[in-house]
Amino acid sequence: MARTTQRHRTAFALIGLTAALATGLAAWTGTSWYAAAHDDSAAFAHTRDEVLAAGEQAVQNLNTLDHRELEHDLDTWERSATGDLLAELREGRDAFADQVRKARTVTTAEVLSGAVTDLDEREGRAGVLIAVRITVDAPKAEPSSKQARLLGELTRTGDGWKLSGLGQAPAGDTTAQQ
Repeated sequence: MARTTQRHRTAFALIGLTAALATGLAAWTGTSWYAAAHDDSAAFAHTRDEVLAAGEQAVQNLNTLDHRELEHDLDTWERSATGDLLAELREGRDAFADQVRKARTVTTAEVLSGAVTDLDEREGRAGVLIAVRITVDAPKAEPSSKQARLLGELTRTGDGWKLSGLGQAPAGDTTAQQ
């Protein structure tokens, strides 16, 4: 009988220890999850990812244009932009549309890579560097492609992040100095 009582005590002690360890692990996991979910760096990383996705999509949009879907594509350009860039696009739209109709070109863009260069959440401003391959297909000519590195400025709007500026990234000296 003493042996049975001793076994019961040992079994209950092991059960108690296992329950205590499980409770401790659950508490630690819950606390870690809560801290990560409410961490400012997690929110910043989410915003950075949002900015990069918006910047890549906007750069692709502004480098894609099909003469057969011209009005739709130019509308997409305008939906991708804000501020001075949007004003420039609207100002030059008619003249540019005439040029594209006459040339009958189809231009497509493929984002190769991208990075956020700066992000100011308070001001709602960000910068991106996007590498893109642009292919132009003109009638009676072989398609031609070029790669470009573009610097974009984004501004947070009520409709999300939009391009407010776009230009060529400066090309650095590629020769190694020894």
